[in-house]
Amino acid sequence: MKITSHLVRKMNDPTGIIIGERYEFLLDVEVEEDDELFTEGGLELRVIFASDENSERVVQYHFTDKVAKDVLDFALEDDEEAEILEYCKNNLV
Repeated sequence: MKITSHLVRKMNDPTGIIIGERYEFLLDVEVEEDDELFTEGGLELRVIFASDENSERVVQYHFTDKVAKDVLDFALEDDEEAEILEYCKNNLV
């Protein structure tokens, strides 16, 4: 999986459910054609990232087919999730 571009925005959490700052990342990702995640129109990974004085973490994520707008039911492997966490930490607004 390769991240080709991203959009990030700070989210407002009026409920205060998640402690700290919250960000939404929309990551354009490429996967090999033989990967089960491959879609002709492209793939997007939406990530909710939270950061406070004690930790930085991925709160939630999901893959979306960019053309069909379908949410895909796939999970990141541990090493991929660690890669996404590092990417988000290094690309905050």
